[in-house]
Amino acid sequence: MYILFPSRYFAPMSLKHTHVQHMAGHLIRRLHQSSTQVFAARIKAAGLDLTPVQFAALDAIHANPGADQAGIAALIAYDKATIGGVIDRLEAKDLVARTPSKRDRRAREVRLTEAGESLLTQAMPVVSKLQDDILPGLSLEERAQFLDLARKALGPADNHHKSSARDPFCH
Repeated sequence: MYILFPSRYFAPMSLKHTHVQHMAGHLIRRLHQSSTQVFAARIKAAGLDLTPVQFAALDAIHANPGADQAGIAALIAYDKATIGGVIDRLEAKDLVARTPSKRDRRAREVRLTEAGESLLTQAMPVVSKLQDDILPGLSLEERAQFLDLARKALGPADNHHKSSARDPFCH
């Protein structure tokens, strides 16, 4: 393989490993990048139009119908300022409906529409299956351990999730 550089070809040089390749932040960024690419490719191949954040929001709304936007943001670890745009796009696709909350007139409750339920039902097996492709170098046991360690690293705020030993996405 040769690298194109302004009107010249150079043979690739032997590169040395760097310190960053041993840093958690760098590896997490690379895993996120890979995960997002796998998600996009599999969802597109299935003929679906959904981003990872939209999928997470639909899943959270499905599990918590009538939750407000702030609650959805907390469930998927997304900031409150940005979740409104995510919900706006889902509403524009007729996947969710918002109604004023009976408990707090300032809040709006979010529920899946029939189209949202249908899309989530179609997307769930695709997303479940793509989990195998996100961590291809790990055995089932290692994957479960990785998920447990990732949750532990996130701290107490994220530790309310069930153990990956029972996780439906760890197969």
